Amino acid sequence: MAAEPRYPSRAAVASWIFFDWAAQPYFTLITTFVFAPYFATFVAATPAEGQSLWGFATAAAGFVIAVLSPILGAIADASGRRKPWIATFGALLVIGASLMWIGRPGDPGVIVPLLIAYAVATVGVEFATVFNNAMMPTLVPPEKIGRLSGTGWATGYIGGILSLVLVLGFLAASPETGRTLFGRAPLFGLDVASHEGDRIVGPLTAVWFVVFVLPMFLLTPDLPSKRPVRQALREGLRELGETLRELPKRRSIAIFLLANMIYTDGLVSLFAFGGIYAAGTFGWHTIQIGTFGILLAFTGTLGAWLGGKLDDRLGPKRVIAGAMTVLLLSIVAILLVDRDSILFIPVTPPQPGGGLFAAPAEKAYLVLGGLIGMMGGPLQAASRTLLIRMAPQDRITQYFGLFALTGKVTSFVGPLLIGVVTAVTASQKAGMAVLVAFFLAGLALLSRVRD
Repeated sequence: MAAEPRYPSRAAVASWIFFDWAAQPYFTLITTFVFAPYFATFVAATPAEGQSLWGFATAAAGFVIAVLSPILGAIADASGRRKPWIATFGALLVIGASLMWIGRPGDPGVIVPLLIAYAVATVGVEFATVFNNAMMPTLVPPEKIGRLSGTGWATGYIGGILSLVLVLGFLAASPETGRTLFGRAPLFGLDVASHEGDRIVGPLTAVWFVVFVLPMFLLTPDLPSKRPVRQALREGLRELGETLRELPKRRSIAIFLLANMIYTDGLVSLFAFGGIYAAGTFGWHTIQIGTFGILLAFTGTLGAWLGGKLDDRLGPKRVIAGAMTVLLLSIVAILLVDRDSILFIPVTPPQPGGGLFAAPAEKAYLVLGGLIGMMGGPLQAASRTLLIRMAPQDRITQYFGLFALTGKVTSFVGPLLIGVVTAVTASQKAGMAVLVAFFLAGLALLSRVRD
């Protein structure tokens, strides 16, 4: 009789969960609510041009991730260890995020270096996440995977909330008042005119990651080393070839990976451009977008926590389908909200000095954004648990590499389409409308997956 598998202590599991806490500020502060809107509004010539350039940089990073993810995953499975890979790619995140500080407003000379730094950091955080995800099956029994995944996402959202509160309350000030959300001057003498409060989120993200990823390195056990890297490279590539040849025979996994490719592209694009879209539509700056981000993070925390419980109870496929349906309806509704209308009904547009989110259209955007935030966590958390339930455990990092591949191989398509359509039409709304097709296709494919 095979021995019962032994799982690590609660402290080891909690330390693994803190990876999500450590990494989330990159997505919260840089790609969504602070730096990306700042780049589009103050660094690029126009918001539409900024949205387009940011989309092209996101696409370039996605292409690199798509090409290398399954190869690196196969090597990691063959070599055994995951932590050295997390450390290596975490270093890229730290370096790229730190360089965000150079993004001075109105300086066209910093645009290309800034976009390169953003692409490097994105590659780093995404690859580090691949290897962190692959540690999950060794931490808890299979019946608790959904709860672990949901708890990780929820913890990450809480970290994102706290980092955003820190920035809005103490570092980033309104250009009009020179005061932060808490009504105080920025700490460290950060200059409001040169937007140092917006630019500081890069170095802050880097320090945050280093501090909070340490418990995982110190307390969470890694798999033992199986073979040297050079031998692991040969063995890993051979096993990857076998996996790819077998994939057509594993029809449900293949269809799921295709569905994940499409709906993840839509979700990443939605979060990447949501803040930029709000900045262009309502004229929001860091304080408004950051407050909006706190709301989304709160609803995201609740959604991820509830989604983890529903995952273990109903199964991850149902959670994914429900989340995608709500996201699809929310996107359609957002496209029908304008400064002076909601669902084609005229409303009073935002007025200067009218207060935070005082206009009806802004309130509607908050509600719909809250729904999107609530669904994003369950969609991503349930997707990785569905893969764990379907994939062979001895090749789990390979499959997470393929998972990242399908999440990134076309990840440049969504941002690229948004960038191209926005550039051609000079309309942010037209650019965002392409996301509807991604969720419709993802739902259609998911219905054919047998879990």
